[in-house]
Order: sequence, then structure tokens, then C-alpha cells
Amino acid sequence: MAIHFAALRYACLAAALLAFTILTGVHAEDAPQPPDQQPAAAPSGQKSGATGGRGNTAAPPPAAEQHRLPPDSTTKQTLAFPGRSLAFTATAGSIHLFNDKGEPQADIAFTAYQLDGADAHTRPVTFFFNGGPGAASAYLQLGATGPWRLSINGDAALSSAPPDLQPNAETWLDFTDLVFIDPVGTGYSRFVATGDDVRKRFFSIEGDVNSIAVTIRRWLEKSDRLLSPKFVVGESYGGIRGPKIVRELQTRQGVGVRGLILVSPVFDFREFTGSSILQYVWSLPTMAAVARESKGAVTRADMADVERYARGDFLGDLAKGEADAEATTRLADRVAALTGIDQAVSRRLAGRFDAIEFRREFDRKNGKVTGRYDASVSGFDPNPDSSFYHFDDPSGEPLIAPLTSAAVDLTTRKLSWRPDGSYELLNGAVERAWDFGRGLNPPESVSQLRQILALDPKLKLLVGHGLFDLATPYFGSKILLDQLPAYATPQRVKLVVYPGGHMFYSRDAARQAFRGEAEAMMK
Repeated sequence: MAIHFAALRYACLAAALLAFTILTGVHAEDAPQPPDQQPAAAPSGQKSGATGGRGNTAAPPPAAEQHRLPPDSTTKQTLAFPGRSLAFTATAGSIHLFNDKGEPQADIAFTAYQLDGADAHTRPVTFFFNGGPGAASAYLQLGATGPWRLSINGDAALSSAPPDLQPNAETWLDFTDLVFIDPVGTGYSRFVATGDDVRKRFFSIEGDVNSIAVTIRRWLEKSDRLLSPKFVVGESYGGIRGPKIVRELQTRQGVGVRGLILVSPVFDFREFTGSSILQYVWSLPTMAAVARESKGAVTRADMADVERYARGDFLGDLAKGEADAEATTRLADRVAALTGIDQAVSRRLAGRFDAIEFRREFDRKNGKVTGRYDASVSGFDPNPDSSFYHFDDPSGEPLIAPLTSAAVDLTTRKLSWRPDGSYELLNGAVERAWDFGRGLNPPESVSQLRQILALDPKLKLLVGHGLFDLATPYFGSKILLDQLPAYATPQRVKLVVYPGGHMFYSRDAARQAFRGEAEAMMK
């Protein structure tokens, strides 16, 4: 799921983190739990809190144990599609993470699907996580790649839509086993240790990366899959996580990765806020694509003229600044023509539209606002006469209810795993608590992307974007990927852009095409 407004506010902070926090954190959290920390078994048939003779009263379990997730649940499943059927083993469960003292810190929930009858040594296994920070992996699992899918497009993208999962003909299970990971604070994943220190550690860039990398390694060990070809998929803030996790796996966890797939990623926060003029260069092709989509179907190829203008004359006029009145008027009028926004408004804003201004101004005459995740989706402005912005995302918020209900139903009913507590699809508390670092360098993963591609010449990268995504505009990734050295050849690094938004896979054609790209990479 996309980076959120609070994340963007924090984006101006640096990525540097306190080394002490990380070195004493989850790097050793794969240690086994000491025997003296195992809860004592309750006497058979005795209810909790029952009293009896002296010494027969069971002591309450340690605070950490009261929050543990239940044992893994493994079930056999079969799905039938035209021309093929899939028999597979589904496991819903958790990986326990410990600190360097062997003390339990967190339980990380996962859902895994493994095809029956396949050679585990040669069959690929792919690990998925979403972004936020604070988003569970249900978006990728139930929206695109898992065995079951929930329609999240058109009329199905409504809060009141029935959360009815259907067999997913475009599941990736045909060519890879699937493991969906929910970072702590999302899904059913939770802290089992108390205190602020553990939360500060996990809710930080490096602590988060380490915890997910350790979870991947522990799952591979637990499932006897260390010899399998391994792939990693991240969405949105997963663009920050993904390259860092692969680097962590390569150099600290002893796990090689064949390919990294990023869905609507953010690679670098430096250009998203503040005074950078590149933020306008990155978003202009998306805004123009939304305007053209309102008049008919549009593809990435149709945006070639806007891309040339954005990185050419538009960038040149932006660099001249508002001190050059002629350049400012010229670019403001061209932006108005490309986006369909009133010329007077464009001139007032000097042709410099941030996402929220575009979303309100694009169809303001009809009292509507566009989506942030998908700007081709519009909804009513609840306060159209207000001088300030008081609206949510009509392309994002309506998905929360059906996806949450579908994820809970799948886990508890079909997969027979029944944790206590609430399922968190999109946890704002995680986002608000996130430590983006304190220093001069905002979070970015381009450095790690260069390192992982240089370290392993066989590693491949696939990046997918939606044309109408204002949260992470595709042209920003295009510009950053173009800066990679010559070793990042087109055979190794590929960018694909489809009509759609942040969750472009909600559209059938885009989901099918992206599946084909992933299958080609893994074969």
C-alpha cells in the first residue's frame, strides 16, 4: 500500500539510525527461547484462576506469553481452473523473534502456499510484504498474487462491497511458492515484549529491515527451503524496504536472492516534499495521463511527449524560477493545457501543482476530488466550499473494509488459524510511531539497489507502476533507474507501466501482464 501523508511529512528526516539500537536489537532474534521462559503447563482440566490446595494454583504466564500467537495451522487445499488445477499446502502461522538475550520480542505472522508434489530444491519461493509503514500484505495477497482474490476495482471498490473471495486464475502459485509476511503491528503480527525500546527498534528503518530479513531466513530454515531459488516482492514503501532487505539477506543473513520485484515503489523521499523542483517533474506525466484518461483509454506510450517535455523544457523553466516571469507563464500555460486545469489557477500556482492541489482542482467545478492512489478515480469533496482540504482518498479508503473482512475470513475459516486480537490491515499507529532517522539524509534505497546489483551480476529487478498513481509516480522511478550504472542492463532491470493506480493489479489486463513479467523473470 502507498506511503501516507504522515510518512511524507517525516520524509525530510534522515535515514541514519543509532547503531546501538540495531546492533543490540533483532540481529540475534532467531535464538531459541530459553527453557526457563516456557510457560508452565496448567493442570489438566483446571480452569484459569481456579483455586485449590496450596501449591496447586497455577501462576499466570509471563506477560510476553499472554500475547503469543497460536501454533501454526496447516491445511490441504485444491483449486480448479479451466484447463488446470492446483493442489497445495497452506500454512498460517508465525515466526518468533528474540533479542540477543533470548528474550521474546515479537511474533511475525505469515501465510504460506506451497504447491504439492514439486521439488522443493528447485522450485522458487517468493516473499511478499507491503508498505505504509503500517500496511499488511493482504493487498498483494488478496488483490493480485494469492490463490484467492478479492475484486477491488470499479463497483467492487466500495466499503459496503461484499468481501467475497474467489479463486484467483492469475495466482503466481503456478510458478512459485508464496509467503506473505506482515511486519509487526500489521495483520496479526504483534509485540510480545513490553516497553518502548522494542517498539523503537522495530519501528525504524533498519530495525524493520532486519526483522523482515530474519523472518525470511527463519521461514526458510523452518520449511527446509534454503536451497530453493528465492525472490522478494515489495509494494510502495516496500521500495525502501526491498533493496535494503535483499542487501541484509545477502551480507548478514547468508541468503542469496535471484530477483527483486517492486510494485509502485518509492525509492527516495528527497524529491517528494520541500523545495525540490523534481517533485513536479516526477508527477507531471501522471497528471497529464489522468486528463487524457478522462477522454479515452491511454497507455504509457501515449505519454512520450509529456515525458520529453517534463525532463526537458519543463525542467529548464522550473530551474529558472519564478524570478523569470516569462518562463513561469510559459510553463504554467503548458501545464494547464496538459492537465485540463483552469489556466488562471495554473498561473496562480506558477504551474507547480503538488498532488493534493491537483486532486482538488482537476474536477473542482463538479465538486469532486481525485484519488491519490488512483487519480483516475474520483469522489465527492465532502467540503467543496472550504478554503482548505478536508477530504480522504476515494481510491484507497473504500478498500479497507472489504479487504479486512476478507483477510480475517480467509485466515480463521478457510485456513483454520484463529489468533486473538484485531487484524490490522492499515495501522496508522505504526506510521505515526515510525522513526525515519535523524540526520541530513532522508530515507532512500537507491544506494542499496546499486550495491545488490553490483554484488550479484545475476540478480534481476522488475519494477511495476500504474500510470495514474500520484502517491508514487512512475516517472520518478524512471528517472532514478536511468541513473544506474551500465551494469544495470535492460536485461537485468526492467520498468513496466500499466493503466491503473497504485494497486494497478486491480485491473484485469494489468494484473495478467504483470504476472507474465514475474513468471518470465523466475524462469
